[in-house]
Amino acid sequence: QVQLVESGGGLVQPGGSLRLSCAASGSIFSINAMGWYRQSPGKQRELVAVMTSGRNPNYQDSVKGRFTISRDNAKNTVYLQMDSLKPEDTAVYYCNAVVRATVSQRALEYWGQGTQVTVSS
Repeated sequence: QVQLVESGGGLVQPGGSLRLSCAASGSIFSINAMGWYRQSPGKQRELVAVMTSGRNPNYQDSVKGRFTISRDNAKNTVYLQMDSLKPEDTAVYYCNAVVRATVSQRALEYWGQGTQVTVSS
């Protein structure tokens, strides 16, 4: 079993910054991808940014140039640096990871519990 623990959400004014962290723990052989999704009331969950092993990061168009995703593979941790935040960035942000628990098992998808980000003056 794999657990994802997020931190770093909160309330920030428009134009401000926040940094989200997500640490994976448990039975981990390899992590194929780690990323962030978000969901606001009445909307579907959407991809914000993802890092897949061996590939360049992928971002949603609305956050390009403002958000930066990074990974610390030694710590099985992914970060999301969010700058120039806008009210429309307000949502619950979820960490996502695709993990192989052992060399013989297929990769499975895991989700964190979510962290609230509110951008408001």
